[in-house]
Amino acid sequence: MSIPGLSEWLQTPQGLYLLEWEHAAFDQMVADVFGYYALQIGMTELDFLRTNRMPFRFRCAASGPGEVLANEFELPFAGTSLDLVLLPHVLEFSRQPHQVLREVERVLVPEGSVIISGFNPLSLWGVRWVGARGGGNFPWTGQYRTAMRIKDWLTLLGFEVQAGRFGCYVPAVGSAKWLDRWQVLDYAGRRWWPVCGAAYMLHGVKRVQGMRLITPKWRDERRSAKRLSPVAQRNGGGKITKSED
Repeated sequence: MSIPGLSEWLQTPQGLYLLEWEHAAFDQMVADVFGYYALQIGMTELDFLRTNRMPFRFRCAASGPGEVLANEFELPFAGTSLDLVLLPHVLEFSRQPHQVLREVERVLVPEGSVIISGFNPLSLWGVRWVGARGGGNFPWTGQYRTAMRIKDWLTLLGFEVQAGRFGCYVPAVGSAKWLDRWQVLDYAGRRWWPVCGAAYMLHGVKRVQGMRLITPKWRDERRSAKRLSPVAQRNGGGKITKSED
């Protein structure tokens, strides 16, 4: 998936401010996810899998840098073949966000993980997004959805959300000078209005209903064997005979 204006925006003070938080959050969340195969979809200019220790890590995009070239809603992987999938800002800029999640559910192994980052409409950046009305440049061109909405989508697909976090409480100002001046809001926001950060991250785990294990009726068999076992008895003449219980 190619996002117009992404590469240029990532070089701005605003983009670097967001990336600093997202790199730290991704680094922490992927470090303890284990398996063999990890995939990052979108934003392939960046390596959000850098702290993950899986032996095979790939980046997938429709164009640009990456080991796999494919659309985010048509993944060229077999079912239940991946252990971890990252979706950095994919759902808000994809034409088919529901199909993206269905594909992720298909390719993940049972107990596999998906980690999603997105822009939060319930934030100061969300206010700017509403004012832009989907116009202008990245990142105001996307379809922002709340973390609760994404959590509902994951739940419908059988995922269990393990963790969530919010960050970037500074207003959507463009200069490094004003970003520094508003830095105090990052400390206040984490304490007083934690769910109102400009960006969020969710970690979902694919749950599969287990089959009921049917075991042999060992107790019944032991009980039957006990009833049929020979029992030594002493008859009236002093001789020992065997009888069936």
